[in-house]
Amino acid sequence: MTTTSKADLLGLTLPQLQEVCGQLALPAFNAKQMAEWLYKKRATDIDQFSNLSLRTRAALKEGYCIGRSKPVSCSTSSDGTRKYLFAVGEGRHIETVYIPDGERGTLCVSSQAGCRMACRFCATGMSGYHGNLTASQILNQILSVDEAESLTNIVFMGMGEPLDNLDAVLQATTALTADWGMAWSPRRITVSTVGLAAPLKRFLAESQCHLAISLHSPFPDRRQAIMPAQQRHPLAATLSLLREYNWRGQRRLSFEYILFKGLNDDLMHASALVKLLHGLPCRVNLIPFHPNAGAPQFQPSPQAAVSRFQQYLTSHGMTATLRTSRGQDIDAACGLLASKQNPSTDIS
Repeated sequence: MTTTSKADLLGLTLPQLQEVCGQLALPAFNAKQMAEWLYKKRATDIDQFSNLSLRTRAALKEGYCIGRSKPVSCSTSSDGTRKYLFAVGEGRHIETVYIPDGERGTLCVSSQAGCRMACRFCATGMSGYHGNLTASQILNQILSVDEAESLTNIVFMGMGEPLDNLDAVLQATTALTADWGMAWSPRRITVSTVGLAAPLKRFLAESQCHLAISLHSPFPDRRQAIMPAQQRHPLAATLSLLREYNWRGQRRLSFEYILFKGLNDDLMHASALVKLLHGLPCRVNLIPFHPNAGAPQFQPSPQAAVSRFQQYLTSHGMTATLRTSRGQDIDAACGLLASKQNPSTDIS
């Protein structure tokens, strides 16, 4: 006997929910009611849709479910950071990190199981690619952590390259920011990318969320040595696109720069970085490298080198902030997410 899996309602936009109503011959206004239950009231079961008739709920349950699932486990760092493990089907798992900081509560969400970009220093990249997440699986992370009600910010900086799964990321951020959805300000959401120019152009046109570019070296050959994606997605194309965009609105542009000892942390790199980003209204986030067993060739920059680098940028008119390491003792810090539960064979 075979069973047909049900489709998730979570992640669907209002027009898509209207399509569901059309398919089931339900009144069109049911779509807005469903959106309210999914995104504002955060229902976990169709039976909770109390303003829909029993007949309507029965019709929905024939082919649909909410799509919510609880995390498999949770680890808590000595600094209060929490790392959640979620199962996403076919034996795959992803990790999600909650970072408390005073009145701010930031959730670092994943967009893929693993990653195709294969950055040499990143545990996620070295773990291989195991498939895209659906919009439902992305939103489930946000709605199912213990801190769901107190989140103030969301960053797409967990496992995966968000622009390599752009349809699902845009669908999820639409549900997060739309009036019929969770009604978050896009200024509370940041999407990170290594710089995939074609999907980036679409992201800039269809979303108002903040943007972060993973840079890590101003020199193309040296960047490619640590970020293989540079060959197919050159930084020059990304920067050209960014220079064409009108940054006069509320959207923020930032560049992520991990500092490696003796590799990209001297004043020659700092000077080249200033020249590379000249004229772009942006900030540079300096990130300490977090050592991992898969990348023994890299070491974190000494504090003195970090300070010199930051001072050079600021003295040349750039906004440069140093990101504090969080959750390193539970492998939740930047570049350390790599679920050991994932299969060893990649899904193409």
